[in-house]
Amino acid sequence: MMLNGLRLKHPGLFITGTDTDVGKTVITCAIAAVLRRQRPGLRIGVSKPLSSGCRRDREGLVSEDAEALAHFADCRQPLDVINPIRFGPPLAPAVAAEQSNRSIDWSELHRCLQLLDQQSEAILIEGVGGLMVPLDPSNPALDVLGLITTLGYPVLIVARSGLGTLNHTVLTARLLQSAHCHIAGIVMNGFDADESASSDPSVASNRLWLSRLTGAPVLAAIPRVNPKKVKPHQGLIDSAILEAVGTIYWPDLLGFAAQPKTAKKRRQ
Repeated sequence: MMLNGLRLKHPGLFITGTDTDVGKTVITCAIAAVLRRQRPGLRIGVSKPLSSGCRRDREGLVSEDAEALAHFADCRQPLDVINPIRFGPPLAPAVAAEQSNRSIDWSELHRCLQLLDQQSEAILIEGVGGLMVPLDPSNPALDVLGLITTLGYPVLIVARSGLGTLNHTVLTARLLQSAHCHIAGIVMNGFDADESASSDPSVASNRLWLSRLTGAPVLAAIPRVNPKKVKPHQGLIDSAILEAVGTIYWPDLLGFAAQPKTAKKRRQ
């Protein structure tokens, strides 16, 4: 069984999405950057356990997501510890592994997560795709949801703001709840506060209905910004995104003991 016997001692958060390309990396990087401001000196570990669509460098496959996570968290661990399982084709890990005739080295992921836990005081883990993405061709039943339940961390759901998000987010929440996972909250990405400028009237009501249907709090609504100002792989995240993420006091969400706060917690 994957990660058999792994017990992480430090607080953490698993960031998943309702689908691929919903902004998990941007949100995880923003949380890391804000957490560093809110709790100065905190050693933050970051992990992208499995990734695909990696570029090939002289040293081998490199995940741009892992590079971005390391930068914003100021995590000094090597990239192959932050992201030990990598594939070139932009496919689900199980599919990429099967096509490349590779097996998933769960023992290596176990080692890397233990190392991060030893060297960090909090860990942010970013998933791949959505909950039902298969991870291992030798056992198609092993998916992201199984990884989450094995790790035992609270889960943050990153969701789109527009039409269709109710269905996708409720399905994600109910799967997590059926697996007895704790949902820390939902972050709506790409929120357009100006209804008159939006061609999608559902955006205005989705926030209320997401909370109503899932029972989970919508922690933040991340504004829609110019894509040219959101390039985490180049160390760039628009200040409006950081400000929205900063409305949450993340040490509280991670369960740290109270201490003087460097940023005010504002209710949404």
